[in-house]
Parts: sequence; C-alpha cells; structure tokens
Amino acid sequence: MNRLNLEQLRAFLAVVRFGGVGRAATAMNLTQPAVTARIRNLEAALGGTLFDRASARLTLSKRGERLLSYARKFEQLSEMVERDVIDPEGLERHLRIGVSETIAQCWLPDLIARLHRHYPRVEIEFNVDISLGLREGLLNREIDLAVLLGPVSEYSVENIDLPGFELAWYAAADETAGADPGDHFRRPVLTYARNTRPYRELRDLLFERFGPEVAVFPSSSLSACFRLVEAGLGVAALPRALAAEPLAAGRIIEFDPGWVPDPLRFTASYLAEPKSHLVETAAHLALEAALHHAGA
Repeated sequence: MNRLNLEQLRAFLAVVRFGGVGRAATAMNLTQPAVTARIRNLEAALGGTLFDRASARLTLSKRGERLLSYARKFEQLSEMVERDVIDPEGLERHLRIGVSETIAQCWLPDLIARLHRHYPRVEIEFNVDISLGLREGLLNREIDLAVLLGPVSEYSVENIDLPGFELAWYAAADETAGADPGDHFRRPVLTYARNTRPYRELRDLLFERFGPEVAVFPSSSLSACFRLVEAGLGVAALPRALAAEPLAAGRIIEFDPGWVPDPLRFTASYLAEPKSHLVETAAHLALEAALHHAGA
C-alpha cells in the first residue's frame, strides 16, 4: 500500500509553483523521473489524479485543488518543526546561493564558512553572476538566496540591506600622481558589465562632465578591470575594499577628480514564500559577514 509522505507533498507543491515537472526538478535538485515518481506515488496514495493531463497546460484536477491548501499547511508545519525542533547540525538540505562578483571577491568565503559551521550537513551550491541574472534566477526560483545590487522591487521578495561599498578612482602606478586628474579620462574608463546599474550610472556621470568623448569599456570581471588598470590601459572607479592589495604593492594609485560614483548598495534577497528558516538564516549570516568585513 502506498503511503503519503511529506516529500511527495513538496514535489506536488513544487510542480504547482513552477508550472511543470522540469522546473520543479531543478528547484528541488532532483531528476525529472524522481519528481514524476513522487507525484505518481502521491496520486496512488490518494486514490486519484491530481493534474488534468488531457489539457495542454498544467492544470489541477478537483482533487488537486482540494489537496493544495492542505499541502501548504503541511509545508508550514514542517518549516516550524525545522526551525524550532531540528538541530541545525543535523539538517540535510540543498542551498543555492547566487552572488555578485564584488561579494565573491570580498566576503563570500566568510559567508560559506559561517553557513557550514551552522549547518554542517547542508549542501551549499553557489554561483557568481551580474545582478540582472541573479534577480532573474531568484524570481524563477533557480536560486534560494541572491546577494546582489538591490533591492529587488517585487512584492514576493524579502530584502535585507547590507553595508555598501565605497568606490574610488584608480590608475596605473607609473602615471603621474600630481597630474591634472581630468587628464586620466583621456584613456578608457573600465567599469562594470553593461547590463548593470553601476555601468549605467557611471556612463551618465561621464557624459554629464565630459560629453561623449570618454570611452567606456564594460567588463563582467572586476579582477580583469584591476589588471587592465595596472597595465595602464585605462582608469576605473572600483570598490576600495578590493583595492588594498594592489595599492599596497604599488601597482596602482588612487586619484581624486573631485567626484566619484555613489557607493554600491547590496541586499541579501530571497523569496518570502514558501517560508524557509534555512534561507532566512543564510540571509542574516550574509549580513553578519558583510558587517564583519565593513568593520575590519
């Protein structure tokens, strides 16, 4: 006799939320056959179909509609047990984190270490992308937590504000530090990737001050920007938090043209539903890591 269990209900909810087995499988870190098997076993346990498979679109049957509210209540109760009863050291889950490169180069290792200490049995998957890609991944439920240039202005998303990153202007160390700072802008300005807010804001500021003459070279790699600055191929407004090592080594200099783009503002963003104590804790651990490095 087939028995109803929580993993079957989770698979059912995932298929409903994502509109199909394929996306549900990705979100649950399972194969499509595994999700299909859970749905079939759940239907067998309930003695009826949950989806109208004759329709071109995925739609719930009457039985599926009745089950949906109960499944959500089971999910909420399971979350409360996970939050209040289960020892974090014994929790076995899969957590998907997406971060901007600025975060990856600054305090991502600290965040991963904090998460692993708190949840030693949780499998942590992380990827680095521009904020636009992270936002889409979060809204498509392909990642659980996004640390990005935020906030994400969607009713379904919770945002935790993180300490900002101040920017400063940098040039190659062999350039004349006492020269007119405006002279630096005769060479290309290296900056963040084209589909990002820092790129757009810097482009507009340069146009206001210098017109269209300044060449702007966007890049998806901050480390590449620093290397190109060191090689004298351009100047850049980059996070001070990442410039300490090349400055101390004498490979770049900081210069002051009298203005600088606004600090980069990041958020730890996650979907409010379904509620997840694991993801909320991860977001607050991201804040702890950010505050630690901001005060270092």
